[in-house]
Amino acid sequence: MAIIVDTGPLYALADADDQYHRSVAKFVAATRETLIVPSPVVPEVCYLLGEYLGADAETEFLQSLIGQELLLEHFNTKDLQRAVDILKQYHDAEFGMVDATVMAMAERLKIQTVLTIDHRDFGMFRPKHCDAFRIVPE
Repeated sequence: MAIIVDTGPLYALADADDQYHRSVAKFVAATRETLIVPSPVVPEVCYLLGEYLGADAETEFLQSLIGQELLLEHFNTKDLQRAVDILKQYHDAEFGMVDATVMAMAERLKIQTVLTIDHRDFGMFRPKHCDAFRIVPE
């Protein structure tokens, strides 16, 4: 099994002062599952790291992708179409493109577990391949 990773936990891992740092770091250290980072998440993480922690933190994150500590997965046009469908279906929830694309990619890859701090959006969404996402850390 694999776990798809959202933006928030990746930032929290790098920022020891982040309120989610300990719970995310503990979860990541304990899991043996492959952590898959959707490509739309990368610019968000880089922006946050660069803005709040500096260029070195951003570079370290990118190196973790290059070194395949985290597995980078690119979205395709079918994922993008599904993301648009999700955005339309959940219009009032205001998910945003990145969350909708993460959801679409999780469906395509048949991943049921999402590493996120965004319990509202990922808890509200009903994927096609399972009843609901398992959201970690719990």
